[in-house]
Amino acid sequence: MRNSFFSLILLGLFSACGSPEENVTERDTSLKLEFELLDSLDLDFLGSPILASTNPEGSRFAFFDFPSKKIIISEKSGEILDTLSKNGDTPDAYGFLIDLPVIWENDKLIQVGMNGVFIYDQEGNMLKKIKHPEDMGAAAFMSITGKTSKIVQFEGVSYLLMNSIRTRNTYAGEQKFYDTYKALEIVNLETGETTDFGPFEEGSLFRNGKGFIQSDYLPAFAENKGKLYLSHGGEPKVWIYDFSPKNATLDTALALDIPHLFPIEGVDREELSEGNFSVNGGNAAIKNIFVQSGKILISYFPGLDPVEMVEAQKLWSEGKEEEGMALYRKLQEKSPPGILIYDENSLELLAQLDYPKNTNNGGHLADREFIYFQKAPAQDVEEDFLRVYKMKLVEK
Repeated sequence: MRNSFFSLILLGLFSACGSPEENVTERDTSLKLEFELLDSLDLDFLGSPILASTNPEGSRFAFFDFPSKKIIISEKSGEILDTLSKNGDTPDAYGFLIDLPVIWENDKLIQVGMNGVFIYDQEGNMLKKIKHPEDMGAAAFMSITGKTSKIVQFEGVSYLLMNSIRTRNTYAGEQKFYDTYKALEIVNLETGETTDFGPFEEGSLFRNGKGFIQSDYLPAFAENKGKLYLSHGGEPKVWIYDFSPKNATLDTALALDIPHLFPIEGVDREELSEGNFSVNGGNAAIKNIFVQSGKILISYFPGLDPVEMVEAQKLWSEGKEEEGMALYRKLQEKSPPGILIYDENSLELLAQLDYPKNTNNGGHLADREFIYFQKAPAQDVEEDFLRVYKMKLVEK
């Protein structure tokens, strides 16, 4: 239990036919890009809110506060418009959290939980509940800034593109899991019809015969102009599909050049048991994918040295929490997260950027034009607000 708890503590700290053509790019580029600070908003809320989603115009934001289990909706100024609490055993409760809240248009909010997909108005009244395609027995959840389901549009119809939570009557210790796995579901928000997409393609490391935990393959994804961009957790690739609500046809695989990467290796499948879902915040992961103004933004974490992580976990299990956390922080400094910028059309690598100074490097959020980062929390002072920096990607 101590080792499992240590893994959860780590999460809080960083707070088609044939084989596809694989695109590989070099890191050295002539285009110089940087994040330019334009503005900030302060959310006056005592707790630990995390930035979840925005509408395309950046005029509404959704946050989730884990201590109070409240969903918070604010204007772009940071003014809180409403807070929602949907816990307990009531008809409009979403149950165990599976995703962070999603802003839909200006006046609706979507929350995915074990009980289904729930659509609320801004005041918290339930407008619709969409059942999952199958009942879920258990799940794990990782909270990362801006990593949640996304609203996509096809022929004037709104869909929710979300992480698939189906078990498909198997688990990660069986070959059947890797043969039948689909990363994503697309949900028609009018009819409730659901289709799943995104298998482990030929050439994926998840077809190497090993077993993997949920955080190893937790997807990051984006859709733009009929293209689906999908990465399976810690696999350093983005699989690109021609995409519609009825079909996904693999186009190409983009191999990512991630600095200081510690590749995930998996375990013997006998170590995994049915009904057990686990996550490890020290493993490599693609955190976010956004497409904006002709550029693909891919937020990554290169992972921590697994040998030294064993030592940190050993210290923790022996009751030496401070020493274990100190070692972990040193490991984190050696493996800084970053953001890769690719050209949407040519898939050329344009830049590899560090997170802006004094920001939380656990992830980011983007709308049509701007990029949002949470301020890194103060080390020694309890703050009663959350600051969000509004930035723009510009050429030097």
